[in-house]
Amino acid sequence: MGKKSDKKLLTMRIIRGIMVAIGGFITAYGLEAVLIPNNVSDGGVTGLSIVGSQWTGLQLGILITLLNIPFIILGYKQIGKSFAIYSIIGIATLAISTNLMHHIPTIVQGDTLLVTVVGGIIIGFGMGLALRNGGALDGIDMLAVLLAKRLPFGTSDLILFLNMFVFIIVSTVFGFQGAIMSAIAYFIASKVIHIIEEGLSGTKTFTIITDKPEELAQTIYERLQRGSTFKTVQGSYSKEDFQEVSCVVNRLEESKMKEIIQEIDPKAFVTIVDVSEVRGGNFTKHVH
Repeated sequence: MGKKSDKKLLTMRIIRGIMVAIGGFITAYGLEAVLIPNNVSDGGVTGLSIVGSQWTGLQLGILITLLNIPFIILGYKQIGKSFAIYSIIGIATLAISTNLMHHIPTIVQGDTLLVTVVGGIIIGFGMGLALRNGGALDGIDMLAVLLAKRLPFGTSDLILFLNMFVFIIVSTVFGFQGAIMSAIAYFIASKVIHIIEEGLSGTKTFTIITDKPEELAQTIYERLQRGSTFKTVQGSYSKEDFQEVSCVVNRLEESKMKEIIQEIDPKAFVTIVDVSEVRGGNFTKHVH
């Protein structure tokens, strides 16, 4: 791997880290400028942190950090180092930003419909931006992705199920109306996340035509614990034979997969296709 490829890979990682941090900042703004001043919460670990802050008086940023630590450790062990690092960047930015923005002016107040729509769009955009670039801002999303691999339910179904308990807890602080508004805001946020990140629960197929199929497949297995398939294809113009590597990954592994391809063979021809459903075989990770 040449110096030019190394530099490009490093630049790509830095840009992703910056985008994840921006996502954390935007989410914090949505919380502090729209939702929290109107007694509306978020879902997931952030929602639990908001409730905990109201109960104990502790700063929201401190609780966001503490409650997400177990999920970051879980993400590191089950999804990978890169995902954990980007998630730490995003969660740290979210935590720090909520403290810095605690007294900023509220941009929407009183109108319940407007609060839920504007707040949901802002935090959904921030969370989606982080997910698109290989990180997460909330531990519940990480947990849902991991549970979906072991249970006969989709990720979006599990996120909704887990957040039902969160909004029950939210109702003890913000009341029933506050919990309903929080659920609506979170629903809107989830739709925005889907648009920005192209769907949390789906999978993608990478088809790679490369001169280094063995090395690429081995690296994918070592870093993502995903198996690949080989196929010989022929160029219609050159009549040359090429090796095609195919691999199915979940969306949280997409950015890492792109990094691997860039590292092993920057000149590889890559197509990425959305997969609505995966059946048969063994899509779970190969754990030693």
